[in-house]
Amino acid sequence: MAVTPPVVLTIAGFDPSSGAGITADIKTIAAHECYGVACITALTVQSTRGVRRVVGVDPQIVAETLQELVSDLVVEAVHIGMLGNAQVAAAVADFLGEFARNARLPHVVLDPILKSSSGADLLDAAGTRLLIERLLPLAEVVTPNLDEASVLTGIPVTNLDQMREAAGRLHSLGAANVVVTGGHLEKAIDLLSFTSARGIQQEVFKAERQRSNSTHGTGCAFSTALACHLAHGRGLPEAVLLSKVYISAAIANAHPLGHGVGPLHHLYRRSQPRRPNPIVAEGEHLHSRT
Repeated sequence: MAVTPPVVLTIAGFDPSSGAGITADIKTIAAHECYGVACITALTVQSTRGVRRVVGVDPQIVAETLQELVSDLVVEAVHIGMLGNAQVAAAVADFLGEFARNARLPHVVLDPILKSSSGADLLDAAGTRLLIERLLPLAEVVTPNLDEASVLTGIPVTNLDQMREAAGRLHSLGAANVVVTGGHLEKAIDLLSFTSARGIQQEVFKAERQRSNSTHGTGCAFSTALACHLAHGRGLPEAVLLSKVYISAAIANAHPLGHGVGPLHHLYRRSQPRRPNPIVAEGEHLHSRT
């Protein structure tokens, strides 16, 4: 009898070009040998050329969808992407809060999507405040990029030292574990800052930046892959490393699609062998003084 794959729930918006959002998440989940279920938070009009329009889903539909899924399936991990507005963010926070009260909270990966790469707002100001106040403390790990880390913390985040400072501020806001992704830096650097019995520890993951026009949806794919690895029972540092390897290979194997910023090749493993690991992890241990 075949082994039942872990169920991963993704809560995110719909990108009709399938480079990001729900459909990209489902591809990523399948690539990691998990079973994906989904709750759509918003519809968008977009392509590789950018986001043209965003329409939020009724928050009551979101709440009912989430309750229906968890009443039927054992969810091993939850990925949260685009929320769209404060009403939907509140519905998701209520859902996660109920999980926490019932001690059934699975691995929760929060990707705090605030704007599209083309500059469109994907979460309103009230939703951002709610994300900080209610969702950050409920997530096992939060994965902001440089711009998102800057908005969430109120400080500029453009280099590794500022990434460290932003991670510290996110911890003070209630985040247990943080991955600040720096794929737009000259050298692609991700910073993992995580809580352990010895205090706050940090690891830096480095890779050569790939010169590619197929990078639409990298944040979505990274955070979803991370949720999948946690669902498989892997530790957080290993999950971050493997997710970064996956993104690098998905970019390297991408096809040139569309007239704008093209998507990753989420399912590249189906047709090509795995590439050598190009990433170096540098561990640093920062002990808290408490």
